[in-house]
Amino acid sequence: MKVEYKKFRGLLTSWERLFQEACDFASLVGKERLISISHSEDHSDGIVTVWYWSN
Repeated sequence: MKVEYKKFRGLLTSWERLFQEACDFASLVGKERLISISHSEDHSDGIVTVWYWSN
């Protein structure tokens, strides 16, 4: 198994939408493969990253 990630980014996208997209993806990944969800922001450029185990 290896660690992978999927990022959700948006200059004009609301935090609510970014987090919802990340939550939807994390739900598809499943709790047994989910490692964590992180976020960062710089000058209104938001990024939410879902970290997970992949086969």
